[in-house]
Amino acid sequence: MDQSPQNPPSIDMFRPPINRAMRILDRPFFQKDVHLAAACVLDSKQIATCRKELHDDILKLERLPPIRSVPPSVSTDKNSKCLLLKPSTRVEDETSWSPKLHQLIESQQVLLTPFHLQLDYSYWAYHDIISAILPENEQDEIPVGFSVVGHVAHLNLRDQYLPYKTLIASVLMDKNPTIRTVINKIDDVGEENEFRTFNYEVLAGPDDMDVEVKEQDCIFNFDYSKVYWNSRLGTEHHRLLSKFKPGEAVCDVMAGVGPFALPAAKKKVWVWANDLNPESYKSLVANAGRNKAIQFIRASCEDGHSFIRTSASQLLNSNRQITLHPKVSRTARTTENQKVFHQVPTEILSEPRIFSHYVLNLPASALTFLPSFIGLYADHHHLFSPHTEVKLPLIHVYCFSTKSDDNKAEEVKICGEISKQLEYDFTGTENTEMEIWDVRDVAPQKRMFCATFRLPAEVAFRKTKTV
Repeated sequence: MDQSPQNPPSIDMFRPPINRAMRILDRPFFQKDVHLAAACVLDSKQIATCRKELHDDILKLERLPPIRSVPPSVSTDKNSKCLLLKPSTRVEDETSWSPKLHQLIESQQVLLTPFHLQLDYSYWAYHDIISAILPENEQDEIPVGFSVVGHVAHLNLRDQYLPYKTLIASVLMDKNPTIRTVINKIDDVGEENEFRTFNYEVLAGPDDMDVEVKEQDCIFNFDYSKVYWNSRLGTEHHRLLSKFKPGEAVCDVMAGVGPFALPAAKKKVWVWANDLNPESYKSLVANAGRNKAIQFIRASCEDGHSFIRTSASQLLNSNRQITLHPKVSRTARTTENQKVFHQVPTEILSEPRIFSHYVLNLPASALTFLPSFIGLYADHHHLFSPHTEVKLPLIHVYCFSTKSDDNKAEEVKICGEISKQLEYDFTGTENTEMEIWDVRDVAPQKRMFCATFRLPAEVAFRKTKTV
């Protein structure tokens, strides 16, 4: 609980009662009477003035409004207000009054009176309640971090907190009104599941995993128990999406439910989106339609290794076009204006023949998909620079590595693994536009990165041996 600099010695007065033996949440237990002094403003029109004058005397605690109705013992006028004062101010001890409070009392602008402040379970925050329940030796790392996916709160509790999991979930749901279901992960994502889904237990609320998430001006609906989603990657989604330009073609090899694909398609990027998980594919297609992005998305459900090659080959032969009608007001769509509406110029967009970007967002194994780029454009030198203005695509591949203060060691490891997978030495090369981006920490000694580089010509045009 936050505390004001004026009253740190008395902060314990406002903490909840302690019951470290509690195993089933007893909400009525959490009640407390706090005895304070209050300055009753005799003229209700002067409440703002008095509040300003008594700024240094007023109680300042989060979630505790200092302006209250005057106690019935002082006045029955429901419009009468008083100001709660910090605990060091005592009605019976004039030496505890500030000079300004003295002045307002003597001028009969305020009347000092006792005030019994009643606090209950609804007042205290999650951390306050949990701190009053957990054993003192378990206070160092109180579970406060959790992911929110739609109406679901996703916990990953450490073993020492499992005996208190029901308590933790109940309090968490009480203190977060948008949460209706609390789950705890009981294995590591992707440990034994290629779809990156996980086993879980419901700690509070119904077992309802059909969620709705809003991100990047898109609405995603999916069954969280059957697909992968990470709400903590929103910033990374935005960063990478900013690199895509309208009219470009992007190949999203492990698209999931579309956190990259849908926002890109909405800004007129041609997206070929693939995922091996049939449930992800189904949600991707449904969400593309719901977000009016379906015409710019070509969805598939196949192995990523083959998709890298087949999508590039198919795009080379694509002649797809989209005719766009500018947005027209409802008035222009009326019968009287049909002629005007049909005369509005249209925009015709043609799909490029080359992908500008490949996205491989499967950090646990995406680097092993890189060999599929070897010889990707063999026999197609003439389509690229210097013969044309078209550049070879940028590859954005996600991976995990260790942690260090400057990430230098990790950059060397990641570049080394990319070199190994592509059979091409990136050391000392100047034309690959290599960037190793620190995405986020995922564990005490584990960090997620995104390596971006331009596919080298020596790799893209390499002749592969046929058996």
